[in-house]
Amino acid sequence: MSVDAQPDRTPRTAVVGAGAIGGLIAVAAVRAGHAVSVLARGKTLDTLRADGLKVIDGARESVVRVSASDDPAGLGVQDYVVIALKAQTLPAVAASLRPMVGPDTVIVAAMNGLPWWFPHDFEGPLAGQHIDAVDPGGSVSAALPPARAIGCVVHLSSSTDAPGVVRRGRGNQLIVGAPGAALAAEAGAFAQALRAGGFDATLSDAIRSEIWAKLWGNMNMNPLSALTGSSADRLLDDPLTHALVLRMMEEAAAIGARLGLSTGMTPAERVALTRKLGAFKTSMLQDFEAGRPLEVEPILGVFPELGRKLHVPTPFCDAVLGLLRQRAANSGL
Repeated sequence: MSVDAQPDRTPRTAVVGAGAIGGLIAVAAVRAGHAVSVLARGKTLDTLRADGLKVIDGARESVVRVSASDDPAGLGVQDYVVIALKAQTLPAVAASLRPMVGPDTVIVAAMNGLPWWFPHDFEGPLAGQHIDAVDPGGSVSAALPPARAIGCVVHLSSSTDAPGVVRRGRGNQLIVGAPGAALAAEAGAFAQALRAGGFDATLSDAIRSEIWAKLWGNMNMNPLSALTGSSADRLLDDPLTHALVLRMMEEAAAIGARLGLSTGMTPAERVALTRKLGAFKTSMLQDFEAGRPLEVEPILGVFPELGRKLHVPTPFCDAVLGLLRQRAANSGL
């Protein structure tokens, strides 16, 4: 029985990854009246248990108490499981999350890159396939059933000042949607909860296109910034790296065309929007400078793999991916 078929029962929501995004979603779910648990480890777990989850929003600070555990089995089956991890870490932990997923659980993917469920029930050339870059050998799908998954596209910035301490940045938009009709009602209920919790949450009936459009804007600037150490404005001011950004986007757009996914604008128009953001450091460059693992495969590795599956050449993406893998490996990331 679905969550909204039992309106008098408090929904149980577990958030996996209480970082910059997961922390904010956990707070919103508490404010919406959900019974919220957070799966965490180490210092984050200790902080959540002792002090709660702190959110800094400008000059305002608030603390929300959540149940915190490092044991998925102890948390039990949930109504919603929100995956807010760095996407490259999911294959290693997916199997451990099974105790929280029952036949009616809705799995919410709130991560960068393509989610593991993306090809599921997707008519066309990807039908019946999985994407090894995010779902190696189908291992994630085996643990987290794609038929029970919905998407959550994040259009906001936030950071973690310390374990259990999240600082809000710019933006407040989340886009939620189910890839098919089966979970449309559940996606609507979750979007409503996010709105009640303070987000500008919208419901989309084309969530794959929303995911693709965001990734299309990130799959070039993020890797190139991590390789060069340059902020976005410097990458776009240099005519050679600017041209490389466009070539990578053109390859990705050709893949999107094969899949029937449109971004609604040209590469040049998307770059013009990026330029308006000024001299910012991408999330991948911030991760590199902080010594954190890079989202190599979910953000860029998916494109050469899709290119091979769809017979779309991706020489520029291939070259940048090879360099980025070397950069990450040689830096211990």
